[in-house]
Amino acid sequence: MKNKALLEKLKGGLIVSCQVQPDDPVYSMDFVLKMAKAAQWAGAAGIRANSPDQIKMIKEQVDLPLIGLYKIWHEDTDVFITPTLDAAKQVWEAGADIIALDCTDQITHEGRPAWELLPIVQKEIPDALIFADVSTYDEAKRAVKMGADVVGPTLYGYTEATKHIEEPNLREFARMCRDLGDKAFIIMEGHIYTPEDAIKCLYLGADAVVVGSAITRPHLIAKRFVDLMGGLQDNWRDAERSKH
Repeated sequence: MKNKALLEKLKGGLIVSCQVQPDDPVYSMDFVLKMAKAAQWAGAAGIRANSPDQIKMIKEQVDLPLIGLYKIWHEDTDVFITPTLDAAKQVWEAGADIIALDCTDQITHEGRPAWELLPIVQKEIPDALIFADVSTYDEAKRAVKMGADVVGPTLYGYTEATKHIEEPNLREFARMCRDLGDKAFIIMEGHIYTPEDAIKCLYLGADAVVVGSAITRPHLIAKRFVDLMGGLQDNWRDAERSKH
């Protein structure tokens, strides 16, 4: 039976995304663990983490609900968040409490819409809570109809249709909360850089808020300062969106 009570532990709280990639200047397993411990010390309600090894390490030493994903990049697709059933199984076996999946309209490396993986994972891992990462209201609505437990606009700004954005679409997010909030747990994720931004999302109806780069990726924080202070000469968002 799914642990819906777990979602109540996240209600109204901050979920800190603690991730490092091998090409990050701060990359080390010790660093990602320290980020998670710092988040717990600060009073965060949960952690979002990438890859089986990082998920397992954090779960063993940090006693918070964990949203897990597995980023796998291919040159022929922009789908990279837990793109296969095998990836989802590895995330679950590593100890994640919630599995995050790309549930957008984007076409995967295997040649099918990303959202088609959702019912497959639901069938193969029935005890898992599923977090549908979407980029639009319509994708969120479909994911909820298909039974996703959690929905968030994580991929707003990462798909072809939304790649031009500079700020979170709070009006669209408020619509998600109003129309879908009684059917699924709605989490705001993406382009949240201040506590004030997070509070706005709670006011609009978010059940919880995920923040990553603004807290746990010092190289991107520094690059944002350099870009803005330098008259927008180098777009820091390109680094934030880069494939690894």
